[in-house]
Amino acid sequence: MTAHTDAPLEASVDAPAGTRSAPAGASPSDDPAGHGPTPGVTVPTLVAPRRRLRRRGGSGGAGGPGGAAGRVNPLGIGIVTLWLSVIVLLPLAALTVASFEDGLSGFWRAVTAPTAFASLAVTVAVSAVVAVINAVMGTLIAWVLVRDEFPGKRIVNALIDLPFALPTIVASIVLLSLYGPNSPIDVHLNATRWGLVVALAFVTLPFVVRSVQPVLIEADREVEEAAASLGASGWTTFRRVMLPVLAPAIFGGAGLAFARAIGEYGSVVLIGGNIPRETQVASQYIQQQIEVDRPQAAAAVSVALLAIAFVTLFVLRVLSTRAQRRQEQAA
Repeated sequence: MTAHTDAPLEASVDAPAGTRSAPAGASPSDDPAGHGPTPGVTVPTLVAPRRRLRRRGGSGGAGGPGGAAGRVNPLGIGIVTLWLSVIVLLPLAALTVASFEDGLSGFWRAVTAPTAFASLAVTVAVSAVVAVINAVMGTLIAWVLVRDEFPGKRIVNALIDLPFALPTIVASIVLLSLYGPNSPIDVHLNATRWGLVVALAFVTLPFVVRSVQPVLIEADREVEEAAASLGASGWTTFRRVMLPVLAPAIFGGAGLAFARAIGEYGSVVLIGGNIPRETQVASQYIQQQIEVDRPQAAAAVSVALLAIAFVTLFVLRVLSTRAQRRQEQAA
């Protein structure tokens, strides 16, 4: 007699490589090895791999090319490409073309002119200092906002985003009133590089704070408690347990702060003093070149700033991605 089986056909479809399933209607004698199914033993079907493929976005599932999640929408892609081209790519292309109007040699002369090079050096140096300060203080502020409870916490949390909403020229007026020649606290930072640092630290404050806060909120407190129970001090716990977790967010926030600082103009226009080779930043030099009708030089320095910002963000993104991967592998 032939023993019929009710096993689903999916078993033969989903079987892994090198495994063959008996077709429907096969008898025990059809087994090449001469072994039939053992009575009382249930042979599992191989449907699970198909379900896993569906969850991972394999073909035929909801996430596959035929599903909604993996479907290519030409209209959406076209709108995004058009918008980015009009807002970002075309202006950058026009600026690059303008910077090379006098050829490569003209571009190099404009960028390496003594005053231009000095403004770029001041901008990069001050922005790097501001990024380091933000990395330290932004992490500390985020830690306090997440881990501590105190009166007025919501107000402080709202004040972090104030530099995003406040016009930067207003920040420059406020800082000049506080740290200028008529300082009520007798601290005079007008026309100094420390004045630039204070102004840029003000406008870039939210970047590291808002990057670190979500990571701290999602961090596993049990690991910290375990380290403390083993006798680790607070600093050791932060350095060995929390810092590797926070490092990608800190690097990302510091990179955004640096990129924002090198292009800042409004907050430094008054307190900086605009002294060539001393406190003149690149944005002020660019405005000066436009005023004296030298658009090619202004465009060349602008392209240099864009290149510095792009390389910095790219390197920081690579470093943060590698750090995150190491953290995931260690977990």
